[in-house]
Amino acid sequence: MKVVSVVGARPEFIQATPVSRALRKNHEELLVHTGQHYDYKMSQTFFDELGIPVPDYNLEVGSGSHAGQTA
Repeated sequence: MKVVSVVGARPEFIQATPVSRALRKNHEELLVHTGQHYDYKMSQTFFDELGIPVPDYNLEVGSGSHAGQTA
């Protein structure tokens, strides 16, 4: 089964770690990063330290307006 997981904010990285590990044992997970934090230290550090796989897709929404991020 293919499962899509979406992460964007720092608490989501922490919550996604055990879920991602469990999913990847028996399923294909596609990881989507919203790119909400455009600063390296705000997101990539979590991927590195928590051992979360590199996202398959990065939406790169950045810090724009809510309308721009949603579009």
